[in-house]
Amino acid sequence: MSDIRAIAGPAPVMAAAPTPADGRVYVTNQLDDTLSVIDARTNKVTATVPAGTAPEGVAISADHGHLYIADNGSARVSVLSTANNKITDTVPVGKDPTGVALSPDGRQLYVADGGSDDVSVIDTRADRVTATIPVGVSPVDLAVSRDGTAVYVANQGSANLSVIDPRTNRVVRTLPAGRYPVAVAVAPGGGSAYVANEVNASVSVISLSTGKIAAIVPTGQGPFDVALASDGRAVYAAVLGPGNVSEINTRTHHVSRSVSVGPPGTDPFRIAVTRTGIYVADQGASTITVIDPGSLKVTATVNVGNSPYGIATT
Repeated sequence: MSDIRAIAGPAPVMAAAPTPADGRVYVTNQLDDTLSVIDARTNKVTATVPAGTAPEGVAISADHGHLYIADNGSARVSVLSTANNKITDTVPVGKDPTGVALSPDGRQLYVADGGSDDVSVIDTRADRVTATIPVGVSPVDLAVSRDGTAVYVANQGSANLSVIDPRTNRVVRTLPAGRYPVAVAVAPGGGSAYVANEVNASVSVISLSTGKIAAIVPTGQGPFDVALASDGRAVYAAVLGPGNVSEINTRTHHVSRSVSVGPPGTDPFRIAVTRTGIYVADQGASTITVIDPGSLKVTATVNVGNSPYGIATT
């Protein structure tokens, strides 16, 4: 008999499976209790997913596997799997949850409970609240420093920021802000916080070393959100009244450029920034405006659900 042997070739190289949520934009639609999923490459809605009651703030896990949604109307946070766009768990929190933010390691989710004047801390591995921290009046937004050593809470009703130490889950500082601070963002280096003051028609720049307001940047009527560029050279403000997005130079503290997203009533409400796109939730128009960060020109307008609110990107 002839001796025939199969000669093994090189083992096939298996391509890594893409993360299901890569290149997506998630938008909560407050008045129809849904979540829109947008393909960031095509600017097309690929899914509309049932969410909780009156969904508002939203945050995406670092591995893009889970989305955390503040259900303002039901005092819960919904946990959604991005692999199948299904809600896998809900976590009861305080009254009227609005803003959400994850710690850098993704193990804690901080929730601004506007109706109960506190922040809920959720252990994302167990999906349960491990602490409830009293803050100022009507907390509506929060941001975690890049090194994870501080959580900054915008207290709309008391015109200040509460600073939480995540190690002790206690407020360790209270910083000044303008009237009706509704959003906060922290510079990558941790030296400054930027606060959108809705009634003052301005963005406050707070020095975190001195605890004082270092500059006030006029933006026009009704700034409602702020978000930093990844390199920290600019902060973008969504301004309701004129219906525009203003780019603030973080070195000079002046508005360097602005772009209109629509006429009065478009209501640019919340904003998210990536290296390739600025995404704006136009609450009055039920659209998402996509802006090119380089040219600051509108590149797309995407129809979503009724009253879009929160945005998370991957």
